[in-house]
Amino acid sequence: MGFEGVEESGGTEVPQSKFRYNSPFVQVSLIGFVCFCCPGMFNALSGMGGGGQVDPTASNNASTALYTTFAVFGILGGGIYNILGPRLTLLSACSTYVLYAGSFLYYNHHKHQAFAVVAGAILGIGAGLLWVGQGAIMTSYPPPNRKGTYISLFWSIFNMGGVIGGLIPFVLNYHRSEAASVNDATYIGFMIFMSIGTLLTLAILPPSKVVRDDGTKCTDIQYSNVTTEAIEIVKLFINWKMLLIVPAAWSSNFFYTYQFNNVNKIMFNLRTRGFNNVFYWGAQMLGSVVIGHIMDFSFKSRRMRGFAGISVVGVIGTAIWIGGLANQLNYSRGDLPEKLDFKDSGSAFAGPFVLYFSFGLLDAMFQSMVYWIIGALADDSEILSRYVGFYKGIQSAGAAVAWQVDTRKASFLAQLVTNFALNTVSYPLLVVLILLAVKDEGKTDVEEFTMEKVAEPAASGK
Repeated sequence: MGFEGVEESGGTEVPQSKFRYNSPFVQVSLIGFVCFCCPGMFNALSGMGGGGQVDPTASNNASTALYTTFAVFGILGGGIYNILGPRLTLLSACSTYVLYAGSFLYYNHHKHQAFAVVAGAILGIGAGLLWVGQGAIMTSYPPPNRKGTYISLFWSIFNMGGVIGGLIPFVLNYHRSEAASVNDATYIGFMIFMSIGTLLTLAILPPSKVVRDDGTKCTDIQYSNVTTEAIEIVKLFINWKMLLIVPAAWSSNFFYTYQFNNVNKIMFNLRTRGFNNVFYWGAQMLGSVVIGHIMDFSFKSRRMRGFAGISVVGVIGTAIWIGGLANQLNYSRGDLPEKLDFKDSGSAFAGPFVLYFSFGLLDAMFQSMVYWIIGALADDSEILSRYVGFYKGIQSAGAAVAWQVDTRKASFLAQLVTNFALNTVSYPLLVVLILLAVKDEGKTDVEEFTMEKVAEPAASGK
């Protein structure tokens, strides 16, 4: 029996619609909705600054624990995903998000941070597994020439979770303009969405059952063993392709601490932070669509599309960080600004709001660009899961350091300059990676593909 929307003729599956259940479009959309409900809501919670609390210490320590275990299980996640497959990996991963949101509901009443820190460490394990699985699906299921489009599809759905998640604290705390911490209903709302996301993981198909629109199948996971995966993971640390990605990976979550705690939390009151997050994650949707189009359609040559993407992100990113520097010179840890309100602060609100919106735009463009580059390095699901795992592991190690840097009261200016420098160093290294490791989709590739298609019937005696 074939899947719905797929005809079988002589053992050959002929796809009828991209909306069929086993299409890359539907499967990438499903993982998008899973992330909409789980990390999307987590992002909204983190974006409040301090986990929605007055004192960010508990949130910072929980985030440090989270990203420490995330760093380890991000790197190990590729191997675990290759052993367990998508459903079991994602189901176990998403269940940890509900626990984390619940820990802050507990903290709202008891002010004991131990539960939040332990829940953060457990979530780090789950997040490592989830993001490796997500990355493998997003980069290996789509056809090679449309990976940017599918990355933007995922990123748009996922970040709609941040938009809705930003609306939850905004609406529930709208009349509490003087409040400093969010109410119980905010955390309960997050937990409901996270529970739905956990159940949605059961709808994800393994690569062997996914058929692209051109009739080709994804490379299946061979359900590896522990020894093989351990060896392959160790090899990543001496893989020159992965070493070139390290600065980009380290920087790509490092800036969240500065943006959430030292811009959104410091500059705006509680209800405005929720309002800002709606637009921060909305900007991510816009940014992913823009960069996805550039990476897939700007030039015929895949390499040129990669270079174009890096150039656009580099120019926009530099302009945004310069704007951040101009804003940061107006306040410091010893000279905090008066809290801004979106409704009452008038024109003083506009500049910082546009800056925070721009940070969201840059985040999506930068990460979508890096995912596209990783996806261009290979088509094999097993290899890509390891590459994504390495990227997420290094990314999380950087985030763990960033949260502790803020906890130890490093100056806001020093944090901004560090973020600016890390982003800037990444661009030329990614150019080198594309130059040396990304193959163009040239005439030779087309001829080889045609010969393979012609040879298939002959090999089967037809």
